[in-house]
Amino acid sequence: MNVHVGDPANGHLLTPEELEAKLRAIGAERYHHLHPFHRLLHSGKLTRAQVQAWALNRYYYQAMIPIKDAHALSKLPTSELRREWRRRIIDHDGDGPGKGGIERWLKLAEGVGLDRAYVQSTQGILPGTRFAVEAYVNFVRDRPILEGIASSLTEMFSPDIIADRVRGMLAGYSFITEETLAYFTPRLTQAPQDVDFALSYVKAEARTRVEQEAVLSALRFKCDVLWTQLDALYLAYVEPGMIPPGAFVPG
Repeated sequence: MNVHVGDPANGHLLTPEELEAKLRAIGAERYHHLHPFHRLLHSGKLTRAQVQAWALNRYYYQAMIPIKDAHALSKLPTSELRREWRRRIIDHDGDGPGKGGIERWLKLAEGVGLDRAYVQSTQGILPGTRFAVEAYVNFVRDRPILEGIASSLTEMFSPDIIADRVRGMLAGYSFITEETLAYFTPRLTQAPQDVDFALSYVKAEARTRVEQEAVLSALRFKCDVLWTQLDALYLAYVEPGMIPPGAFVPG
């Protein structure tokens, strides 16, 4: 077998800067801002019903993030690390009724014309959405904490996509207001703060090339999770319109 410089087999350790560069290259190639569904969404080319389908299915991802983070929290060995990670759960669940990212997403869903109770029931989400999101939760539950934290690093790429999304949706859809998209404003500061911790952690804790490769694979997996959710939306609601039994039917 030929062994190349940089392969895990020969023990060549990446510098922290090289590891970060490889992580960022994964985002440039695989992050879901490149997906055709997002291009349509951000350019104002979807119907209201298609935007509703996106909001409905994305809710399941938002609602499961604190559960994913609780699995990660249980694996962190120190109070300092747990305090840092616990902030993510509060960001999504809020620190009281009517607060947090999940509540803001429900208001987004209501803003595009969906019934809150229907969204919360998750009855209308696509099977592809359910399988992808639960695969992510199970990944963080079952894999080492280093890989679980690395999988969160898609947040490195989210501030740019959030800015494009808000700008494009406000320009492209008459039924969208700044209040509807209020979910995204806190994420512009929360996501970079989350990235600072997670990126520092994986650069410090991935101490062998095998661990570094596991970190890279975890980020690729998370990009696949996000991409798969958009594949499901595109096939069901854009082209060729294959809505599976039991899923949300527009109109």
